[in-house]
Amino acid sequence: MQKIDRILVADDHEIVRMALLHVIRQLKPHAHLSEVNDYKSLYTAISNDSYDLLILDVNMPNGSFQEAVNYVKLKQPKIKILVFSSQDELIYALRYLKLGADGYLNKESSSAKIEKALNAMLTSGRYISEEVKDAMISESLNGPTNSTPIELLSNRELQIANKLVEGIPLKELSNTLNLHSSTISTYKNRLFEKLNIQSIPELVEVLRLYKE
Repeated sequence: MQKIDRILVADDHEIVRMALLHVIRQLKPHAHLSEVNDYKSLYTAISNDSYDLLILDVNMPNGSFQEAVNYVKLKQPKIKILVFSSQDELIYALRYLKLGADGYLNKESSSAKIEKALNAMLTSGRYISEEVKDAMISESLNGPTNSTPIELLSNRELQIANKLVEGIPLKELSNTLNLHSSTISTYKNRLFEKLNIQSIPELVEVLRLYKE
C-alpha cells in the first residue's frame, strides 16, 4: 500500500499557498495537503494533526520562526521542516538550518527544483541547494568569517532590517512580530550601530551592496 504523505503549507500570502499547493498536487497527487496563514494557526494544526513535512514561510504574523520550530519539533519530533522563502539563500539558509530547519528552498525556484526538494525532504529529510552546500563546506573548512557587517547581525536584527527596507512602519512591524514598539526600536538602533549607518536609505544601500 502506497504511503500517503501528509504536508502542511504555512504562508501568510494566499496566492503563494495556492500556487505551491497546485504544484504539490501535480507532483504528489495522493498527498494529504493542509494550509495555514500565520503562526497561531500553525500551532493549532500541529496540535490537532500529524504531518510528515512542514513547508514554512518565516515571515508570518503572530509568532516567530524560532518559537515555531521549537514548538513543532517538540510536538512532532519526526516532522521535517522545509523553509520556503524569497530571502537570499546564501544569507539565510545556513542561519535557518542552524535554528532547526531541515531544508531551504527559494520561492523563485522552478517546478523541477520544487519537485527535487519535495522528494528529498520526504525521503532523506534534507534539502539544500548546491550553492548552500558549497557555503557549508567552506565554513566547515575555513570557519565562519565575519567579513561583512551584515554577518554580524543576529537573525532577529536581519529580519527587522529586511522589514524596514520593505517600508513597513515600526508600529506594524511591532504587531507582526508580537514585540513591543520599544523593543523594535532597540533592535533598529542596534543594527544601525553595527552597520554604522544613520538612515533607512543607507540600510537599503548596505543590503543591496551585500547581495550583489
